[in-house]
Amino acid sequence: MLKNTRYYDPINDLRRRVARRLMHMVFGSHGQPSSEPLPAKGIYRILVCHISHSLGNTLLLTPLLSELEKIYPAAEIDILTRSPIANDVYGRFFSVQRIFRLPAHGVGHPLQFFGTLRRMRKIRYDLAIDADPLSQTGRLLMLLSNSTYTLGFSSPKKHGEITHAVPLPDNLESKGRRPVYLLRSAMGRDTGADYPVPDIRLNAGEREQGRAALTRSLAAQGITSQGRGVIGIFANATGPKLLGEAWWTRFIQVLETLHPEHRIVEIIPASGESMLSSNYPAYYSSDLRKLAGVLSSLAVYISADCGIMHLACASDVPTMGIFTATSSAEWGPYGPGRHVIAAYGTAPEDVARAIAAMPELTSGTSI
Repeated sequence: MLKNTRYYDPINDLRRRVARRLMHMVFGSHGQPSSEPLPAKGIYRILVCHISHSLGNTLLLTPLLSELEKIYPAAEIDILTRSPIANDVYGRFFSVQRIFRLPAHGVGHPLQFFGTLRRMRKIRYDLAIDADPLSQTGRLLMLLSNSTYTLGFSSPKKHGEITHAVPLPDNLESKGRRPVYLLRSAMGRDTGADYPVPDIRLNAGEREQGRAALTRSLAAQGITSQGRGVIGIFANATGPKLLGEAWWTRFIQVLETLHPEHRIVEIIPASGESMLSSNYPAYYSSDLRKLAGVLSSLAVYISADCGIMHLACASDVPTMGIFTATSSAEWGPYGPGRHVIAAYGTAPEDVARAIAAMPELTSGTSI
């Protein structure tokens, strides 16, 4: 068959062929590619490889864990990750047994790195999943596992022979949905069904403690009633996503005018410094789960695209994610009560009016 010369790059083609040959020399054949669907039975030991360590990426793996618990309810799940918050995020999933945490920089901590891999390789898995469509490191680490079935995306960035390779979909950019799509596709299941949302699995006690902490934060400023609900605003973000205090001041002025019956609380970033000149009641915690408990008590959470936005989604609070720079298709919240606010080049007053019209605010009840 003739190659399509319009897209054919001989240098990259050679590089990929050399990489595949090297992968085969190092790892051998890690299971013959199969045209059969991934089995629905007989899978009891699962390894998920997900190397990205950011807060958002860590939380966006949880929909896959929810899907695995649904499809393989009798299975045990181990996770190989670099995330420093993995225990806080994944530890409350009933099916999660072991979390193998690699150092952020393996070269600087070789003993810890290889010791973790050695412990992982002692276990015989029925299924190993490389959940990231882009990371070649994740593929390499999955190939080091001892697993009957291996599952991952097929793309030019991925090398190494696996039993179930799924083409990367062109019409699904969502970081949270893609790993679920991967599993459903390999099993021949309906990829159009509703997708699980990020979930940190807060329990009733954590939610109650969060409500108490939020009440104390308001009381410290002389506010004894939550009115029709508390709006939490996180005004921090990284790089071009940072909107600045002047932007938020204009935004809040309109929001307060349209919803004077609601209270506003600032969620303080990790720096421990207010982004709004300490003009509002505030809450700060370096403990991820305590922060999630407080977020779960809000009527609405509002911020730009950031890790705390994903934490709010995982805490099951109505979330308004304001997107001014990054791709909302890739990073946007999804599911009931999660809203993408496309604000590319939009004035803060107009963004405030759009959010003020959301049903989570217009249908609030007194507390």
